[in-house]
Amino acid sequence: MEQPASQYIPGVCNIGPAEIRLRKRLGWWGILITIVVWALLMWLQLPVAWRIILFLPVFFSANGFLQGFMHFCAGFGMKGVFNFGSSVGKTDTVSQAEFRAKDRRKAQQIFVYAALIGIAVVLISFFI
Repeated sequence: MEQPASQYIPGVCNIGPAEIRLRKRLGWWGILITIVVWALLMWLQLPVAWRIILFLPVFFSANGFLQGFMHFCAGFGMKGVFNFGSSVGKTDTVSQAEFRAKDRRKAQQIFVYAALIGIAVVLISFFI
């Protein structure tokens, strides 16, 4: 298992072990919610077009897992903060503009990947 970095690296790593665990937990919650929504759609026999709502929990799940495995919080990256403490949510500010720009690019990349995963799952669901 890959060990998270122990310090902030601009555009690469902005969260420590506590935040990483939280992101992965959120990813699992997203999967659970996706399964529940899928089951409800099937049980209620709603038209196929309703399956587009699967995008939201899949995006949520993918976002959590991507952030956890990349050791990078997209929200923190957009805000210009990082956290390597033992407590979740306590942040330090990224002071250099160049570092904040790298973090924003990484955050945007994570959001795009999560959206593409969400779109792929919705498209696949249309054919099931």
